Amino acid sequence: MSQNHYHVLGVSPTATRLEIKQAYKQLALRYHPDRHQGDTRYEELFKQISIAHGILADPARRAAYDQQLWREAQQIEQARRQQQFRQQHQHIYGAPPPAAGPVRTRRPASSAERHYRPIPRQKTRFTRRDYLLTFLFVALLIAFMLSVKLTMDHVTARSNYEDGLKAYTEQQWSTAHSYLSAAIHFKPSYPEARHRRGEIEQLAYHDYQAALEDYTVAIQQEEIATPRRARLWWRMGQCYAAVGQSGKALRSFNQALAVDSTQTGAWLDRGELRLFEQRQFRPAILDLTTGLRQREAQGKSPSGRYLTYRGLAWFKLGEFQAARADYQQVLLNQPRNGQIYFLLGRLAEAQQNRAAACEFFGRAARLGYLYAEEARLKTPCL
Repeated sequence: MSQNHYHVLGVSPTATRLEIKQAYKQLALRYHPDRHQGDTRYEELFKQISIAHGILADPARRAAYDQQLWREAQQIEQARRQQQFRQQHQHIYGAPPPAAGPVRTRRPASSAERHYRPIPRQKTRFTRRDYLLTFLFVALLIAFMLSVKLTMDHVTARSNYEDGLKAYTEQQWSTAHSYLSAAIHFKPSYPEARHRRGEIEQLAYHDYQAALEDYTVAIQQEEIATPRRARLWWRMGQCYAAVGQSGKALRSFNQALAVDSTQTGAWLDRGELRLFEQRQFRPAILDLTTGLRQREAQGKSPSGRYLTYRGLAWFKLGEFQAARADYQQVLLNQPRNGQIYFLLGRLAEAQQNRAAACEFFGRAARLGYLYAEEARLKTPCL
């Protein structure tokens, strides 16, 4: 085909639909028969333009038309090549090709002439670069597996810790201990889980050695906040005091107060230790007084136990008025405390007031205090 639809519209074979549409509009305006007084030449030209646009504007018809153009171009190229390689003496049109000559070949080679050589197999040798790449691949694989394991262990430990903490707040000690142990299994250096499990072992199970092991592991973690670290030292001091290691208990209480001086429990427990184990009455009074003041500042009621201890320390120092004031403050909150009446009887006995001592011992005995009746019988009443 000397002129195809692309030539009619004046566009290239790679023209877009927009370019084809614009070319069609321009040619339709230029060659419309109405603009040329019905000239048949323009009418025929306008039909060609319309046909070309109808084919090229439709993607499916255009694809079929392009395929037709390509086949025609191939046929033309093939004919050109055949024309180019014709023999010089051959006529171009209708001349038969020359007859083929005899094919001359030799006989097939015998087996003696054939040589078969085995192809040698090349040995694969690892170079230094190959070893290095293999090592890097294995190292990356191990690192990836370790990172996945650590991540999964952390997630599992965290989940078990949260379940254990919920059971801990509900005082379900056995369930909480199981969850916390599972968390520690996946993350042995979990300070929060160690702390909570240690408190369960100390306060619920009274297994002070196991609690000390958990507290020791937890306190070795450097990222622990100051209040938690001080509380751990305080708990360790309580455990040491429970197993009779007063020296270690005192050092633990000192460490807790050095980290955080607002640890009320550490002040009170150190005062108790100094009173009963070390017989240091004046330092015991100072510690107990500090702890009781902090309790009062926190809005808590006075502790009858530690007021009693401080009164006993005052009694040991011979300051009977201060001892009596602490005992009477305890009686304001616990009017049926037989032990306090017994201690008031001892105080009156030390002041040579036998009548008051006999009265206090009698009240303590009526309230069921064990040693009060024996003390009353030994004190002659006037």
